[in-house]
Amino acid sequence: MLRVQRHGEATAIIEVFSALHGRHAGVVRGGASRKMAATLQPGAQLDLTWRARLEEQLGSFTVELLQARAGGILGDRLALAALNAICALCRYALPERMAYPGFYSQTAQLLDQLGQPGWLRMYAHWELHLLDTTGFGLDLQQCAVTGAQDGLAYVSPRSGRAVTVAGAGAYADRLLALPPALIDENAGFDVIQLRQALHLSGYFLHHWLAESTGRPLPEARARLVTQLDTA
Repeated sequence: MLRVQRHGEATAIIEVFSALHGRHAGVVRGGASRKMAATLQPGAQLDLTWRARLEEQLGSFTVELLQARAGGILGDRLALAALNAICALCRYALPERMAYPGFYSQTAQLLDQLGQPGWLRMYAHWELHLLDTTGFGLDLQQCAVTGAQDGLAYVSPRSGRAVTVAGAGAYADRLLALPPALIDENAGFDVIQLRQALHLSGYFLHHWLAESTGRPLPEARARLVTQLDTA
């Protein structure tokens, strides 16, 4: 689940991300009650049935909780900030009712891993997958100048293509740093590496994705970056 919003005294409108129907909204009767509060949490895995008279209507959901995620990371401020950023970026970037089964699977795997060993690297790659899913993918396979696949160290802010040290030459200070761990699974990865990785993906989220939508990125991602600065 991505978001819950109170609608009247006892009803709530929720937004979810599903494998077959993408980002989808619907009404939950009784969704504003205390009984449903533990079920309708961001990041929760839900079993849903959607009903509406017409396809274009908002419709309503019947909901059953399969897995709660937020409660398991309440003591981990960084992981909780990441969960909120994931939900906010999905709502921001994904068009309504368009299926992305591959990206859905990656998102579910990341949510399951939050707070566990390896989740920092998974989140860094998730933002790159988000860019790719929305049509703004980077090319980190080979140097845009020399064609070399080894020694990649930078990314061009104009093309989103990787560049080696040799290929960068005197223009290195105009390029974005490429953290080794994004292209080498054996490279170490920690909070510092995640900060560098999010600086890279954040540039393209701001200058490519956000400019295409005409809307600023959600505050939840900025809060994640702030949390990283204090971690």
